[in-house]
Amino acid sequence: MTGPLPAPPSPTRPTTPRQVADRYVEAVCDLDPIVATSLGSRPGDDRLPDFSPAGLEADAELDRRTLAALDALGPVEDAVERRCARLLRERLSAQLAVHEAGEGYRTLSNLFSPIHSTRQVFALMPTAGEEDWEVVGRRLARVPEAYRGFAESLREGVRRGLLAAPRQVATVVGQLDEWLAGPYFTTFVADGPARLGEELRASAAAADAAVAEVRDFLRDEYAPATAGTPDAVGRERYALAVRRWTGSDLGAGSGLEDAYAWGWAEHRRILDEQELAAGKVLAGGTPAEARRWLHDHGPAVEGVEAIRAHLQALMDRTITELDGEHFDLAEPIRRVEAMIAPPGSAAAPYYTRPAQDFSRPGRTWLPTLGRTRFPLWDLVSTWYHEGVPGHHLQLAQWALVSGQLSTYQTSIGQVSADAEGWALYAERLMDELGYFADPGERLGFLDEQQLRAIRVVIDIGMHLRLAVPQDAEGVLAEHRGRPWSPELARAFLAEHTGAPAEMLDSEVVRYLGIPGQAIGYKLGERAWREGREAAQQACGAAFDLKSWHMAALSQGSLGLDDLAAELAQL
Repeated sequence: MTGPLPAPPSPTRPTTPRQVADRYVEAVCDLDPIVATSLGSRPGDDRLPDFSPAGLEADAELDRRTLAALDALGPVEDAVERRCARLLRERLSAQLAVHEAGEGYRTLSNLFSPIHSTRQVFALMPTAGEEDWEVVGRRLARVPEAYRGFAESLREGVRRGLLAAPRQVATVVGQLDEWLAGPYFTTFVADGPARLGEELRASAAAADAAVAEVRDFLRDEYAPATAGTPDAVGRERYALAVRRWTGSDLGAGSGLEDAYAWGWAEHRRILDEQELAAGKVLAGGTPAEARRWLHDHGPAVEGVEAIRAHLQALMDRTITELDGEHFDLAEPIRRVEAMIAPPGSAAAPYYTRPAQDFSRPGRTWLPTLGRTRFPLWDLVSTWYHEGVPGHHLQLAQWALVSGQLSTYQTSIGQVSADAEGWALYAERLMDELGYFADPGERLGFLDEQQLRAIRVVIDIGMHLRLAVPQDAEGVLAEHRGRPWSPELARAFLAEHTGAPAEMLDSEVVRYLGIPGQAIGYKLGERAWREGREAAQQACGAAFDLKSWHMAALSQGSLGLDDLAAELAQL
């Protein structure tokens, strides 16, 4: 691939873990230009990663070299350096374990795969002027090569007997059909400058053709090869995945069963709260009846642009109200943008982090799923999660303090359960601060809490084929003691959340295709709450929640094996 040359290596040997970590980030950006675009560090880089088997091995070799460089440093005394070293060692070891198990040869899901990251990177690229669009055009021309490299890795997986499940293949094929209905890349360049119009349209057409090519490969060649591959990944693969997403070795001993039992207890606890809240929405109503009433008769916004503007106003207002009272927010953090997700996205809203220098703001994204009417009861808590004070406050604060820690600790070293745990903690914080005075919005908050508790249960339950608890009721009552299935998981979600059918389908496919990721929300929130409670007990009357929040948000990423203990010491 052509494009900007990688940054030249430093002539001096790193002497601290943070130096090792930041050199690792630069090397990752050399191998994976999508990471560089996410960080905003190389705006002129028009390359795409090598998703072929050779590219996967190059990534792993970098991890091995970096671990060797970390080992060569010897003992570390400084607490900040020690935290960085521990994170780097744990993350790279987890990544290598996943690589050595061959997971890169079957990376296909409705959210995280090279197919999706290749499209999403264009939404992160600057498009303010002609030079920006020239970079976009050159990168678009590289999409076919990137997708062919990914197909090569999937073919290698077929040769090795490492396959994605048919459900994942069918879902992604359906997503690609939606992309092609636009077609996505041709639509994306429609707003480009007139002088580059012909060049951009040609590059976009090549990228759209590559989407069709990978769609046809998945449908006609790969899908038949995956026939009979089970949805559930089993204990060994699940334990590897859980460590990757949570930074915790829950696969040891009874850790997963304990998490499953705790998730079930949380489901029952939240259900009691849902039933009380439902009665305040609809006298004598059940949670399901209250949700239906809110959907049909509660406050709603008409129009896609109107809901985008409404969510923007919600975040702007929340920043104004929280800043100075519960957080101290630097000016760059006060900017966050509400966006509409492109067609063919997964059903769940999501957030994209700002560039490290804030040249690109943090953004929340709402998939519309073809809707034009948007009930508000279940969106408010979600936007506290995705935007403010959730993902945006944490990840933007990380960008702000990256010079004091390391770029690694505040960007690509992110542990999913830490970030998702903070965002779920942020939803509960808003309840604590009285922001869910409206009964419908509080039921929406409890629905989000319930969704995350159920995720723990069904994610672990499906992949380990654990038994449905003996005190299960409703749709589960006749399945007590039997193993979980995708169909049972979907029915259970439908019974206890207000998610539409598209969301239910997308969620179940997501849990099956990205094992271990979904349990990090609730387990991460537990760690955040435990850390705060321990800090409050240690400080007594001197505990200051605002100061604790800012210190907690400024320590960079941590795995769940360390998070609560570190938070307790702040």
